[in-house]
Parts: sequence; structure tokens; C-alpha cells
Amino acid sequence: MFGLFFVIALLILSLLSPYICRYGYQEIVMKDRFSLPSWNHLLGCDEVGRDILSRILFGAKYTLSIGILSVALSCVAGVILGSISGYFGGVVDTLIMRFLDVFQAFPNILLAIAISAVLGTGFDKVIYAIGISGIPNFARMMRANILTVRNAEFVEAATSINCSTFRIIRNHVIPNAISPLIVQVAMGIASSALAASGLSFLGFGVQAPTPEWGAMLASARGYMRDYPHMVIIPGLFIMLTVLSFNLVGDSIRDALDPKLRD
Repeated sequence: MFGLFFVIALLILSLLSPYICRYGYQEIVMKDRFSLPSWNHLLGCDEVGRDILSRILFGAKYTLSIGILSVALSCVAGVILGSISGYFGGVVDTLIMRFLDVFQAFPNILLAIAISAVLGTGFDKVIYAIGISGIPNFARMMRANILTVRNAEFVEAATSINCSTFRIIRNHVIPNAISPLIVQVAMGIASSALAASGLSFLGFGVQAPTPEWGAMLASARGYMRDYPHMVIIPGLFIMLTVLSFNLVGDSIRDALDPKLRD
């Protein structure tokens, strides 16, 4: 419940940030640069006098959007590839799995960096980079679930009445094999948000002055010793967001597990 409450609260505050923040996220007040948390600036100011609270709330849109959209891309592509591979088997299965093995030979973050280097930097490029690097995980999980479902009696019944292959996969196989992916989606959003912050920190993701949390960390690391609040605050929000999505994913897994439910 803590994780769910934090995610919902962060989402609502990020959507309302243009109306509830006293300062714009690009508003520069040089006399307030490096200000510590106070009544005027609840989370302090950065090196050019921008309000950190405003930048955190505005930046939540980018971090959450990247996490959700990249996982949606990974999930859709992974479900399609995993369904085809698991249902047809044989040569089709071998070709798809060997193709995905090439992607899985690289760590996800390294593959995302390579894709970002090719596509360039920017909000949409980060979504593609993280989304493509996450496809193999969803595809393999979907394939494993399909293998346990494709020989079930309801699939045989659908085949016996001459249902098309596409209809069998869409109406019978995928709905009965997709439940474990719901947990993977929740966990994947946490990993994608963390990867997005990492790419921005390394200079391959969303670029300044956009208030993405990883970019905020990158711009503040030079002042970490003298003004630690500039690093601690965005780092704390990254940690709490990732932790919250992981907690939600654990809860969904417990709810869907019949052994734990009993």
C-alpha cells in the first residue's frame, strides 16, 4: 500500500505541478543559487537558482513516462514474438530465440547505451532504447507460458472447430498465459525508470535543461561535497520510485499466486 500510495501521489503531483508550484522549473533566480531547504524553497535551489521541488515534480512526468512507455513497447513486442515462438515451435522458435540471444548477450544498460548512441539523445530516443533492450525478457517469459498452454484442452477444442491460428492465439492462448507478465510489467517500470535516470546521468538520455531526475544528478555531482542536498533529493526520489514499483509488483505477484492466496 505504501508503494501504491507513493506512485499515485507522485503521479497526481506531477500532473498538477504547473498549478501548485510557486516557481517554474526553468525560472532562474541567481540570488537564491545553492539555497538550502527553507520556507521559500522547500527543497532548496540548484546552481543557477532554480527551485528543486518544482524541477522534481516536473521531472516526475519524464521519469514515469519513460518507464511506462518503454515497458509498454517491450511488453507488446515481447508478447508478439513470444506467442509466435511458443505456439509454432520448430524452426520459427529457433530463429526467434537465437535472434533474441544476440540481444541478451549484452547487459540491458549497455545495450540501451549502444542504441542511444545510434539514435541520439532525447525523450523519445530513450523510450526506444530502453524498450528495445527489454524485449527479450518479455518474449522469453511469454514463450515459456505459451508452452504450458498450447496443449491444453481448450486449445484443442478451438482447433477441432476450425478456429484460425490467429484467433486461437488471440482469444485462447495469450489471455491464459499473460498473467505472470503483469508482475513483470510492474517490475519492468521500476527497472526502466532507473535505466532512464542512468542514461540521462551518463549523457545519453534526456538532456538539460529538461528536469529529468538523472540529468539533475549529473548537473549536481560537481557540487556534491559543498551542497549535498542537490544530489540527495533527486537520488532519494529515484530510490523511492523504484522501491514503490517493486513493492507493487511483489504485491501483484502474491495476489496472483494461488499457493500464497490459499
